[in-house]
Amino acid sequence: MKNNRKKAVIVLVMISTLASSLIGAGARYNNRKYKNVIVLVPDGCNQNIQTAARWYKGEPLTLDGMESGSVSTYMSNSLITGSAAAGTAFATGHKTTVRFLGIGPRTDDLLPMVTPTAEPYSPVASVMEAVKLNRKSVGLVATSRITHATPAAYASHVDDRGKDNEIMENMVYQDIDVVLGGGFRHLIPSYDTYTTSFGASWSGKRTDNRNLYNELIQRGYTIVDSKEGMNAVTRGPVWGLFDDSHMDAEMDREQFHPSQPSLSEMTEKAIEILSKDPHGFFLMVEGSQIDWAGHNNDPIYMITDFLEFDDAVKVAVDYAARDKQTLVLVFPDHNTGGMTMGNYGEGAGYTSINYDDFMDPLEGMTMTSGALSYMIDDVSVSGIKNAVGTYWGLDITDESAQKIIDLTEEDVSLNYALAHVISEDYTVFGWTTFGHNGGDVPLWSYTYSGHNRPIGHYDNTELAHLVADALGASLEDTQDDLFIKLSDVLESDQWSVDTSNPEDPIINIELQEGVASINAGSDVVTRSTGYYTHLSGIVVYAPMTGEVYIPEDCCNYLNAIGIAE
Repeated sequence: MKNNRKKAVIVLVMISTLASSLIGAGARYNNRKYKNVIVLVPDGCNQNIQTAARWYKGEPLTLDGMESGSVSTYMSNSLITGSAAAGTAFATGHKTTVRFLGIGPRTDDLLPMVTPTAEPYSPVASVMEAVKLNRKSVGLVATSRITHATPAAYASHVDDRGKDNEIMENMVYQDIDVVLGGGFRHLIPSYDTYTTSFGASWSGKRTDNRNLYNELIQRGYTIVDSKEGMNAVTRGPVWGLFDDSHMDAEMDREQFHPSQPSLSEMTEKAIEILSKDPHGFFLMVEGSQIDWAGHNNDPIYMITDFLEFDDAVKVAVDYAARDKQTLVLVFPDHNTGGMTMGNYGEGAGYTSINYDDFMDPLEGMTMTSGALSYMIDDVSVSGIKNAVGTYWGLDITDESAQKIIDLTEEDVSLNYALAHVISEDYTVFGWTTFGHNGGDVPLWSYTYSGHNRPIGHYDNTELAHLVADALGASLEDTQDDLFIKLSDVLESDQWSVDTSNPEDPIINIELQEGVASINAGSDVVTRSTGYYTHLSGIVVYAPMTGEVYIPEDCCNYLNAIGIAE
């Protein structure tokens, strides 16, 4: 980091040079078609983190040459969005309710300016589903569990983002070509364990007794659990799950779980595999933990994860520059923490803050506050001072250590208490909250020509249509193809939903000969005679309304085999 101080003085000049050389003069977006689209989401940030990351790195970021607009983020029932609602907006083009994924909003608490564009609790088609119907390959990459809100918004239709097992089932049956992230535990039953290629043992979390790991194997997937395994893969379909739950923060990864790939490495591998499809591809990459750093008020966590995200953006832009047929879009889902460079502690002296004030507290930090909290066995003044000194290089006062202890006694996590107090007492960073913020977020973009980039302000729902249009897909047509209400095509005595296992509802349809059964969230119709068929999309059960939604080819299949009169 010492050399970064020397680099910092030329940062601003280099930024302007990079902006002109990388992008060129932008133009209004005019619905040009692209072979590929790569969407990258730095979850939970705004331009303040971009500024801080640039100063910390000591040179321009890839994103510095890509800014082209802004995005509004509110959801159907609040000016400040939740991640699931935000993801649903830019994945499907519909505003929805907090915690909802890929379904229409409830209507009893809508904001005055929101007019619902989908029926309550009904599934809404995503960009990924639309692109898949157009014969393009699709991929999802994240550093969280792959069932977390942003990736889940593209591939699932559930009424609560906390239903990881249900989300995982949706994802497995979506036939996604490349899936890279964390969350292996939601593939296997709770009574089962999986031994990794590097000797770790991961316990399952599924309570419906289903083994989706075996299902993926039967569907022809390669499944890997390490960077080494991922690097050996040359073609899809592939699932790479590198932790039983979330992957490590970039700053902690090499120290604690070196078997995990970085976000940029996963992005490069996903592009390598998906780009083999002559029809093109859609890829979504999430820098998941920038958001968690904001929730923790942890500046070093936020900066280092954002810098790794910027490296992933560079991978995407470098590919797009070579390929010349790829649109790259980058936007956060919302801001988190409200980080600022400058805080109340500076008082009237804010104009005297220099580079050393910014860098000195950060230079000795070797891990995130989450990792640091695991290093503290003795939550006492001396225990905290010793750990902060050893792993963060700061000689904090007894008073600061006691403030950390006092926060933990107010039912606050130790990692948040550490980051919050150290930020407040020893850095130039300020925070408005430990939650989300309601302000607009940046939009960055890249095209090979530098023209035809989306310029100006967008609502987050418009981004879904922008991506679908760019790839020649239609969200409206996909909606009609994938989600036909079963009660509109069959009489009530011709079908039923078996909810005896509420975590695995089964739709039963009476046939002229036997019964056709479909597990909710799957794409497989199984007849009592033993025959089965795969559908073009998953079947969705909406427990809030009791409705079932099936693809059009399911209707055709049922008619062909004969529905009971």
